Amino acid sequence: MSTNLELAVGGMTCSSCAARVEKKLNRMPGVTATVNYATEKATLEVADDVTLQQLIDTVVATGYTAEPVERPASSPSGSSSASAAVAAGAQASEASTSGGAPAPMIPLGDALTSVSGAGRADAAHDSSLRSLRQRVIISTLLTVPVMVLSMIPPLQFDNWQWLTLTLAAPVAVWGAWPFHRAAVINARHGAATMDTLVSIGVLAAFAWSLYALFFGGAGMPGLRMEFVWFGEPGAGAHELYLETAAAVTVFILAGRYAEARSKRSSIAAIRALLQLGASEAALLRDGVETRVPVAQLQPGDRFIVRPGEKIATDGVVVEGAAAIDMSMLTGEPVPEEVSAGDTVTGSTIATDGSLVVEATRVGSETALAQMAKLVEQAQSGKARVQRLADRISGVFVPIVLVLAVLTLAGWLLFGPSVEAAFTAAVATLIIACPCALGLATPMALLVGTARGSRLGILIKGPEVLESTRRIDTVLLDKTGTITAARMRVADVTTEATSTSRDELLAVAAAVEHGSEHPIARAIVRAGQEVAGGALSVAEFSSVRGFGVRAVVDDRSVVAGRPAWVVEQLGTPLSPALAEAVDAAEAAGRTAIAVGWNGVVAGVIEVADAVRSTSPAAVERLRAMGLRPVLATGDNERAARAVAAEVGVEEVHAGMTPEGKLDLVRELQAQGRVVAMVGDGVNDAAALAASDLGIAMGGGTDAAIQAGDLTLVHGDLSGVADAIRLSRRTLSTIKSNLFWAFAYNVAAIPLAMAGLLNPLLAGAAMAFSSVFVVSNSLRLRRFKPA
Repeated sequence: MSTNLELAVGGMTCSSCAARVEKKLNRMPGVTATVNYATEKATLEVADDVTLQQLIDTVVATGYTAEPVERPASSPSGSSSASAAVAAGAQASEASTSGGAPAPMIPLGDALTSVSGAGRADAAHDSSLRSLRQRVIISTLLTVPVMVLSMIPPLQFDNWQWLTLTLAAPVAVWGAWPFHRAAVINARHGAATMDTLVSIGVLAAFAWSLYALFFGGAGMPGLRMEFVWFGEPGAGAHELYLETAAAVTVFILAGRYAEARSKRSSIAAIRALLQLGASEAALLRDGVETRVPVAQLQPGDRFIVRPGEKIATDGVVVEGAAAIDMSMLTGEPVPEEVSAGDTVTGSTIATDGSLVVEATRVGSETALAQMAKLVEQAQSGKARVQRLADRISGVFVPIVLVLAVLTLAGWLLFGPSVEAAFTAAVATLIIACPCALGLATPMALLVGTARGSRLGILIKGPEVLESTRRIDTVLLDKTGTITAARMRVADVTTEATSTSRDELLAVAAAVEHGSEHPIARAIVRAGQEVAGGALSVAEFSSVRGFGVRAVVDDRSVVAGRPAWVVEQLGTPLSPALAEAVDAAEAAGRTAIAVGWNGVVAGVIEVADAVRSTSPAAVERLRAMGLRPVLATGDNERAARAVAAEVGVEEVHAGMTPEGKLDLVRELQAQGRVVAMVGDGVNDAAALAASDLGIAMGGGTDAAIQAGDLTLVHGDLSGVADAIRLSRRTLSTIKSNLFWAFAYNVAAIPLAMAGLLNPLLAGAAMAFSSVFVVSNSLRLRRFKPA
């Protein structure tokens, strides 16, 4: 037997940290783990003989923190048991760290395995974010004058260097503390990351500056830092690197802060889904109605649902009938009629009619909770894109450290003095310190996202960009993506000898005016456009699931399903109207028959309108070598009709949220790299699981949060532009990274030879930063096709 468990992992600073934790956990017998750096969470499948404490100890031994992620249980007893397990785990940890007797092992079956406790996690995250923001602001304010004084010789006055020391010291020590701490933790576990190189570079620059000030000639009142192309061996005793230590700290801190802010949105998709649920239910017990929190519902409880209310939880209708807005699950705008014996889903909405529902699934077992879980699993299972800087640093950092050691050893053996050896070794570390690297990704992302926002394209973060380069398949939702998700009158057929088109629409609009059904509203809108004046309506009544009737200007009018209207009037459809009904159904439209005085006067066809820009948008995707695929919860006929109109050949109809998710995974298993475009809650899991999720801005919060790109204007034509802009931004980031390292790598031989002047090092890094900025600014010239 195995159990699923989630741990919140703290202290990770890059994707290599997540890989290290994952590797350690997977080495444990009976454990299969996936660690997601973005969500800071480990998802595990563990054997029953593995304990929660063993998992926590393994993560802690790797250098990070871990605690179980709590989930509200579906019953009070479950919650109590779980809380006891977590408390026992905490006691075991305390006993272990205090040197007391080992605590008993806690079975994982007694531990909680979900994602609530969001308030506590959010509070901790907000506190960390505020602390990081404070470091960025204060460090920036202190660094600016250091940079100005160090790099503009005419501004240097007597004893200016002591002022820069006073300003730079807090930055190098306190501002860079997150890097120093991470470097120490990594060193304890035999690892090196960008934090290691940043920490060593900052400390080396600061320590050597202290040496030059107190024991060299840099502390003299008349010191001026003049620029020369090459230094002389041993001259470092008179040079300062304070601006390097401060600038590197500020640049990397700013990038880390931007990253921390973006990571918060990684769990927003799940929260947006959970917030869709009802908060209260009208519990019916012994004939008495009581408002209670939804969390108190148990299977077998009965509750009342009134028009406009959300259904509290999954259940079966025992009394009443209503039209249910199922768009949360199907994405389709037409409500479904339910009555006694039908199943209903929690969080869907009763547009009209009242129901008494018996709860069958509550808490984490509901369809909504399962959808949230699908999104979460899709996020965790998505191929984690490792930052390019971390990839390069995995090789670059050890090489630089080895070169610095070799430089020190070589100069000690063959050089004139220990001072010359130390100067060359420190210079090697400093020139390799990634000053421009701190700007390479965030600067290109800043300009690219700013340009995108002006075009209505929102890019969530640098992880998104790598997927756009490899995309070859675009999975398109229908409603709200290809179509406008708003019902409209598509066609009207009348008996030419008896009724005009305008008259039919006016009468139909009058009789449908009392209905809240989306089809009725579409007919009312169309009727209002042609009606010359208001028609009198009396004796309105509705027959749920079939149609409506009323007296309109002394005519007894019925409107609704053609078969029902024929039955009510006792007259068959004429051949022309029957043909119109058949054509409407073949095209996936809804046919509404309208009649009075014993005659069927006409048929009104209602459909979800295809956006005018959708056919051209699909054609552009094809021109880019992408394969469009339609996936919709609608029926086969409607899906095929829309696909034919916009030029999509491959169609998957009747898709549930799980079906869309399975389709994404099936295409990926075939070797396809999939972009998903959608706007509904039912698209959220597929958006999260796809290689690139593109959410339409007019859609639900759950879809927008689960997507990687958001099209603000909700227009499919923006998909091609979004992919092009993302690819261009990624290309810019890569070129930035190349040149950020190229300047430093080219100067390393000079540093090892003891010929690198500190101002030259500063100038090289400044120039590389200028290049990164100017190269990134080229993205402002991006134009949509």
